[in-house]
Amino acid sequence: MKFSVLALDFDGTIARHDRLDDAVREAIADVRARGVVVILVTGRILEDLRRVTGGLHFVDAVVAENGAVVEFPASGYTTRNGSPPAPAFLDALGQAGVRVDTGTVVVEADASQAPAILDVIRRLELPLSIVFNRSRLMVLPQTISKASGLRQALAVLRLSPRNALGIGDAENDHDLLQVCEVGVAVGWGSAALQAAADDVLPGTGPAAVADYIRRLAVDRLLPVPTRTRRRLRLGHDATGTPFELAVRGRNVLVAGAPKSGKSWVAGLLCEQLILHGYSLCILDPEGDYVALEALPGVTVLGGADPLPRPADVVRALRHADVSVVIDLSRVAHDPKVAYMRNLLPALNVLRRHTGIPHRIIVDEAHYFLYDTDVPELLDLEINGYTLVSYRASKLHPAALASTQVIVVTRESDPYEADALLTLCPTCAGRPVASTWRHLLGGLDIDEAAILPVTEETQGGVRRIRLAPRLTPHVRHQAKYIDVPIGESLGFVVWHDGAPTTHRIRTLREFVTVIESTRTARLHGHLVRNDFSRWIADVFGDFVLAETIRAAETDYRRGQLAEPMAVMAQAVRSRYEFVDGPWW
Repeated sequence: MKFSVLALDFDGTIARHDRLDDAVREAIADVRARGVVVILVTGRILEDLRRVTGGLHFVDAVVAENGAVVEFPASGYTTRNGSPPAPAFLDALGQAGVRVDTGTVVVEADASQAPAILDVIRRLELPLSIVFNRSRLMVLPQTISKASGLRQALAVLRLSPRNALGIGDAENDHDLLQVCEVGVAVGWGSAALQAAADDVLPGTGPAAVADYIRRLAVDRLLPVPTRTRRRLRLGHDATGTPFELAVRGRNVLVAGAPKSGKSWVAGLLCEQLILHGYSLCILDPEGDYVALEALPGVTVLGGADPLPRPADVVRALRHADVSVVIDLSRVAHDPKVAYMRNLLPALNVLRRHTGIPHRIIVDEAHYFLYDTDVPELLDLEINGYTLVSYRASKLHPAALASTQVIVVTRESDPYEADALLTLCPTCAGRPVASTWRHLLGGLDIDEAAILPVTEETQGGVRRIRLAPRLTPHVRHQAKYIDVPIGESLGFVVWHDGAPTTHRIRTLREFVTVIESTRTARLHGHLVRNDFSRWIADVFGDFVLAETIRAAETDYRRGQLAEPMAVMAQAVRSRYEFVDGPWW
């Protein structure tokens, strides 16, 4: 993950006895020169901080008063979050003998005064909270924290906390470390903070911070933490034990046969990444991911509208909380390939500059990422790619060599199964080819195998049952509505015990036929579950097949007199019908 933001606590972390460490000041200047945005996040009152540092222009933004005040030194713009302390509250504290200092919003006092202050807050029924910082405490509105202030500063700068590294030392830094992608506690600070942090920086004082941030700025990549807070639930094994992937910016390959659930798996991962606050760019050749637009911050471009120019995609992704799905389902193959080859380099430039999007998903990747120039199309130093393919063997060797997570849905092609075995050195020599092929070919539609190249497997193939999706999965929606399947796969309508000449070869035809034909004429198909079996076997849409099978069952039991309307609505609900051909 790209290192774009450094969020630093002040007292105890980079300063002692009101003095900013000289080595830290120099290191901050160095990392800013390399493009890292530095934000000071402190409990100090802004004017007090300005006094002890001699000015705030050595950083890009300041979050003061534990999140209540945010200032951008270059412009002088300052914003206040929350209301100033109520006079009645200050009067009551004075009457209770509590000595306080006040800022724009914060009220500070000695930590020993906490019981008296809490008594006043409860008596006056005020929406305030107490935050401790060693021997001092701060009273703030309940919604204010270092995390809320940092989020506000990042939003103004159009940066993401998923590219931020935070460093702190004390009790009031828990929120700071929690909101950053990597939270680091200094080894000379709070033991509780060290226990909660992603990593601990050894040393005895601020000089260690200077050395640390200089090292990070060399390649501008976030360090891999010793513990990972953000995980993606992929499913569970036969014992019910959850299987999760740590979010670490690794390259992921999702492989498997056509209609085996690859896009479903990729969508499952995308949903969770979006909800964790990551920005995604999903290159969707078949319209499989458009349902993700139901999630916050997701927009779909293309589809029925003209494809956006690469510059327009980049502009949309400059908002750190936005994810973009590029729906290419109505574009012919050659223009689709050309579009991908123009867009991927533009995304590389954006990611190098901002770290956004955090992940790029390329479905049907074998069509786009097989040629000799793939190393120029993919930025394999930053990584963060998810490639989805039923021909993993066709992908460029550089893309395959950089893969650190491999998820396989059912794979019935022996050649592809053997190719996947070669991608997994820890598998080689253990399973014989026939056993390996049987394993991958025997996966159910809701199962996947996680290969040992994936760290979380602990060296063995993990067979799991996949977790449910949050958003509906719409499979190749435009493609299957209007593009005819092969003649031999068409649905033959029977009447009075004999086949008719009509073969249904698209979903649009299927809906038209069942909506225009009397139920009695299709009685035999209904009682034999012919429609649901055809949907499952030919289109591989097992979710839709189950819905249609339920209607067939209700009809057979006499509980549904007119199943055709229910079945037609099921198709329309799952696939977005459009006017005119999809291409």
